[in-house]
Amino acid sequence: MKEKVILAYSGGLDTTVLIPWLKENYDYEVICVCIDVGQGNELDGLEERAKYTGASKLYIEHVVDEFCDEYILPCIKADAVYENKYLLGTAMARPLIAKILVDIAKKEGAVAICHGATGKGNDQVRFELGIKALAPELKIIAPWRIWNIQSREEELEYCAARGIELPFKANNSYSRDRNIWHISHEGLELEDPANAPQYDHMLVLGVTPEKAPDEPEEISISFEAGKPVALNGEKMKLSEIIEKLNILGGKHGIGICDIVENRMVGMKSRGVYETPGGTILMEAHMQLEELIYDKETMNAKKNMANMFGDMVYSAKWFTPLREACQAFIESVNTYVTGECKMKLYKGNIIKMGTTAPYSMYNESIASFTTGDLYDHHDAEGFINLYGLSSKVRAMKMADVAKKAE
Repeated sequence: MKEKVILAYSGGLDTTVLIPWLKENYDYEVICVCIDVGQGNELDGLEERAKYTGASKLYIEHVVDEFCDEYILPCIKADAVYENKYLLGTAMARPLIAKILVDIAKKEGAVAICHGATGKGNDQVRFELGIKALAPELKIIAPWRIWNIQSREEELEYCAARGIELPFKANNSYSRDRNIWHISHEGLELEDPANAPQYDHMLVLGVTPEKAPDEPEEISISFEAGKPVALNGEKMKLSEIIEKLNILGGKHGIGICDIVENRMVGMKSRGVYETPGGTILMEAHMQLEELIYDKETMNAKKNMANMFGDMVYSAKWFTPLREACQAFIESVNTYVTGECKMKLYKGNIIKMGTTAPYSMYNESIASFTTGDLYDHHDAEGFINLYGLSSKVRAMKMADVAKKAE
């Protein structure tokens, strides 16, 4: 019997051409694995295409809820963002995909896993670090770092030369990655930062703010211990909340991000991300945190958000540090419970009121009216002590200047 290789398979040209290439160069039995994280691609016909191209078997794994509950949710609770803008849609999905690939490799007794990530991107690092962390004994094959194929035209020619006719065209289009959280766009005019994005030809999940409705729409989101649990008062699972918010946010032009980011491999790359539902959820979660955290916890949480976002982006999901950071995040989210009301209008998320049972906002203290819990006279002593070091330094500088005269 031949040794087996697990191929991360999307059904597109880039991964389809890998099937005959693997058989020709390694003489492996090729088992394809398509992992559904909410990309919305049509899955009908994938098995026939995979087998026609030479695969012995195709797994289609539906893991949307696992993706939402175990990977997206920790990032919501963390307020995790990379370089102040990117909500980590692709980065969050890669460790789960690596996990599923390893699970099936062990089930099938495979000796290797193959992925179609390019040698310039982040995904090669994310896939391979995940595989190494979960199954260090498995061989990893990355054809884009091995072969000499340079374009879609050459991929089609490679298959045609072997009698394999595929229903793909050698057309130019954006390079996209989609899941339930977002869709990314790279390539074409975006490769020059001087060019404006051609949104009319690009956007998939929504419209630009200019084309959004002229009437705003009010919504409410309820949280329990940092987890979104209801939309407009209706209880539902996280995946359903994200799907519905994607529709609402996309309709109102929310969550479009044009960013030049620093990839792990050292280069800068430009992309446009659509994350309508995720943008709304992150904003709602932070609105609740404003009411609940004390100053020191808020500052620590902001630092942790940056650290967690960088770890997720940089393929550090399966690490002790990520687990430890997530333990902190879970702890501080214990009391992040309440309801956020917001208005969606032409790309904007407008606060309409937030309520939380553990809110530290106390009207009798915050009000301009003097209350029992705060005496204005106490501020004088506080200011004297709080400003003591500034006053002492100023006195010292004046004394030194006087002696120098």
